[in-house]
Amino acid sequence: MTEQGRVLERTLANGLRVLLREDHGAPIASFWTWYRVGSRDEAPGLTGASHWVEHMQFKGTPTLAKGRIFGDVSRVGGTLNALTSHDWTAYYETLPVGRLDLALAIEPDRMLNSLFDPEEMESERTVILSERQGARNNPSYLLYEEVIGASFRAHPYRHMVIGHEADLRSMTREDLYGHYRRYYHPANAFVVAVGDFRSEELLDRIERAFAGLPSGAPPPALGVVEPEALAERRVTLRRPAPTAYLRMAFRTPAARDPDTTPLLVADAVLSGGKPLGLGGGGPMGRSSRLYRALVASGLARDAGSDIGLSLDPYLMAVGVTALPGSDPARIEAVVDDELARLREEPVPEDELGRALKQVRAQYVYSAEGVTNQAFWLGQMEIVDRYDRADTFVEALAQVGGADVQGGAAAYLYPPDRPLGWLLPAGAGGGE
Repeated sequence: MTEQGRVLERTLANGLRVLLREDHGAPIASFWTWYRVGSRDEAPGLTGASHWVEHMQFKGTPTLAKGRIFGDVSRVGGTLNALTSHDWTAYYETLPVGRLDLALAIEPDRMLNSLFDPEEMESERTVILSERQGARNNPSYLLYEEVIGASFRAHPYRHMVIGHEADLRSMTREDLYGHYRRYYHPANAFVVAVGDFRSEELLDRIERAFAGLPSGAPPPALGVVEPEALAERRVTLRRPAPTAYLRMAFRTPAARDPDTTPLLVADAVLSGGKPLGLGGGGPMGRSSRLYRALVASGLARDAGSDIGLSLDPYLMAVGVTALPGSDPARIEAVVDDELARLREEPVPEDELGRALKQVRAQYVYSAEGVTNQAFWLGQMEIVDRYDRADTFVEALAQVGGADVQGGAAAYLYPPDRPLGWLLPAGAGGGE
């Protein structure tokens, strides 16, 4: 179980799962702490709490002053960051392997002892509100948020990770600290480490660092099932903007569903392979169908699609940035034609082979290095099982043209889609 490439899997007595993979290519290691909480777990009135907690986790504990985490890690040549998504929150440190004790001091401490100082909370409220207001000044983000809201009636995926402005203004220190105590504990967490260590020895160190933390109660299951969509939901925004923007979305299954794999290939057929996870190569879309039909033809400045790996059923989206003067109805008709072709015709072998190579290449690029390996093990553990990180490429290789056509026919079906246009209005709009 300790040979390079294998994953040592254990669960501590307090419920903390541990996943360790040895990689002896360089004397470094990446240590990730994952929490099974994201914006999907936020109650009405508390949207944005998970992202805000992420900020507060860098604001100090009784033994780690504000800013010390960054200073301690950077002094030894390490890097660190934190990320919040719909489904998870994660913190990581990538360090010289001889300094891994830094991560083993930081993460148990802020799992239990983060201060949530009221003055620091108010400071971060200002930062996050500014971040949100800046995002809404971006026309494509504004349209994206409106289409996401139209896509879900019941499921909390309907709100953005950053939360609603009204909630960010009204949330109290008690609200935020209660969210932290409810979700950030060993029974709702796991750690992933990849690097130049011996797994059994590191497991002993992790157990000494985390074993004294109280388990905590596992949060209740979400228990929300989005009702079936019975009609197209159309959004039209009129805002000052340089041009028109289109966003349409289609319901897709959870990541663990076998249909997800052919849909990832369908996405590549439509708009090329894309960077995945924390890294990856550049865009590969110039040979794709949407690029040829919309960008190369002179109708649009940009056209693409995207699909992610989610814990619950989510969305595949198509987005187009029109060239000024292009007819929105024409652009929408071209997208519909391309989706119909994907549903009605098997993808030719040469085009399928190119799409498969692009998706596989982007995944391989995105899994290079210990930091990215640890990310993918954790990401897959959240949405399915960690070992899917190792079988992902193999599953892609099994996808045929008929599989892509079948996935498109089952999910990329216009009558029940949410669709949004942002059309230029006001001074300078569309000029």
